Amino acid sequence: MNAIVKSKMARRYNEEFKRQAVELVIHGGKTQRQVAGELDVSEYSLNLWKKQYLSRQPSAEINAQEQSPAQMAALIRQQHKEIEYLKRQRDILKKAMSILGEEPGPGMR
Repeated sequence: MNAIVKSKMARRYNEEFKRQAVELVIHGGKTQRQVAGELDVSEYSLNLWKKQYLSRQPSAEINAQEQSPAQMAALIRQQHKEIEYLKRQRDILKKAMSILGEEPGPGMR
């Protein structure tokens, strides 16, 4: 176990790797934990990279309001969650409609 921890601590990542990892978190629709696991990096490091990345990004105006990159990233995460919720609701409704739309069998009339 100590050998694994030591080898993880000794790793160095270039800026391009860090940027791509952060962009996966922000735009990939996956949680920070999922991305960290897939890339075999610590969540703590990924969080530090994200803060660093967002601090270098300029603010933008959205809906006539100035928003920081961190605010935009939070909005994107919230919208991804909402999209997933709506997809699940749609699938449930599709199943319910298919059940209700089925013709009754010969013994059920």
